[in-house]
Formats: sequence, C-alpha cells, structure tokens
Amino acid sequence: MQTPTELLLERLSPSNGISRGESRRVTLESANAVALQKRSESIGLYCKLRRAAEVVVVLLACPAALVILAACAIAIVILMGRPVLFVQERIGLNGRKFSMLKLRSMSTSTTTGSNATAANDPRITPLGAFLRRFHFDELPQLWNILTGDMSFIGPRPEQPELVAYYRSVIPHYDLRHLVSPGLTGWSQVYFGYAANVHETRTKLEYDLYYITNFGLRLDLQIIARTIWIYANPAYVR
Repeated sequence: MQTPTELLLERLSPSNGISRGESRRVTLESANAVALQKRSESIGLYCKLRRAAEVVVVLLACPAALVILAACAIAIVILMGRPVLFVQERIGLNGRKFSMLKLRSMSTSTTTGSNATAANDPRITPLGAFLRRFHFDELPQLWNILTGDMSFIGPRPEQPELVAYYRSVIPHYDLRHLVSPGLTGWSQVYFGYAANVHETRTKLEYDLYYITNFGLRLDLQIIARTIWIYANPAYVR
C-alpha cells in the first residue's frame, strides 16, 4: 500500500496530473502586469507565515548543513584551491540587489563575468559537477534565506547585468521580481536551465505562472516535484 507521500509524488510525476497537458505557463502576450502586481500585494499574510516557517527550517537544518559544508570546503581547498565561496551580486524582491553565496564549482579563471550557466557548462570542474549534482553548492544560500534575501521557493535570482539585458529584450521581465527568489521553483522544476534569450523568455512564462498562482498549494506542489526529481536522478527535464 502506498503512503500518503508516495501518492502525492505519483500525482505530481511527469505522467500524471498537471504534467499531462494542463498549462504550466503564462504567455508573455497574456500577462497582465497590473493584475500580477495586485496579486503580489494581496498575499502578504501568507508571505509572513512562510517567512516564519523558513527561519525555523533553516535553524533546524543548520547542524547537518554545517557538517556537509565543512566537508565540501575541505574538498574544494584540496582539489580546487581557494576561494571556497563564490559570492555574486544578484537581483531579488522588487529589484533589490543582494550578495548570493555558493560553494565554488567553477575554475577561478572562469567565475567572473555575467554569462548565464548552462547545463553541462564546460567551466564546471569535476568536483563542482558533484557539488551541483547533489546541490551541495547551494547550501550557503541558507544564510541568504535566513537574512531574508531569498526563500526556499521562488524564481531563480539573476545577475544585474543579465537582468538589465533581459529587461531590454523580453517584455514583462521585471514581473519575476514581484516575489522573493528561491532555491527551487516552478520554472526550475519544470524547465531547468536557460542559456539564451529564447530559453529565458520561456522560463519567464513559468515564473509568471508561479506568481499568478502563488500560494501554499503551489508551493507544496513544487516541494513534491523537487523531491520527485531528486529521487529520480535519471529523469531529465
């Protein structure tokens, strides 16, 4: 007999429910900036409750996270050298800049600049690929969540230079900043990396769907979908 968790994951797998043909995107042509702005302003209570829950989860996860971070830091120093952390300015809620933390996964000669990271990016080192495969490289972002710069769920924060460029060529791009950026999100689990303008445009449509339907139900779906993907390493989005 399946457990409640297994039944939920089955409903959200690619062969069931929302993946079977229901829309997961809001096209840029149909996006209503005014409606999305009002929507983001009407969910203040849920945002406060979610924020409180995230702080509790981060504090509870800290002991285990620190152990993993220490092991990863030692491996980076031995196999890749210093620095251990990669700090980069990103754009968050309402267009505010913040410093996002990651464990370094690329060679030091290629971690500068504002190029978007693609799947199978040649700049990623073998150790970096391992860290990214298990998302250990993103553990320092628990600090970003604790300080309120990020949430567990939301659009992936982008670099200021890329935001400025995408803003000039993609309509409604700034609407993705109506909610806090996150570690995982609707576009992350249903689309993945975006390496060019066309893919970024498509990914934005997934972000707009999330903003349009923002709430507990969708956040739970994203959490379940994230778990499903992690539990199925052979699955390719």
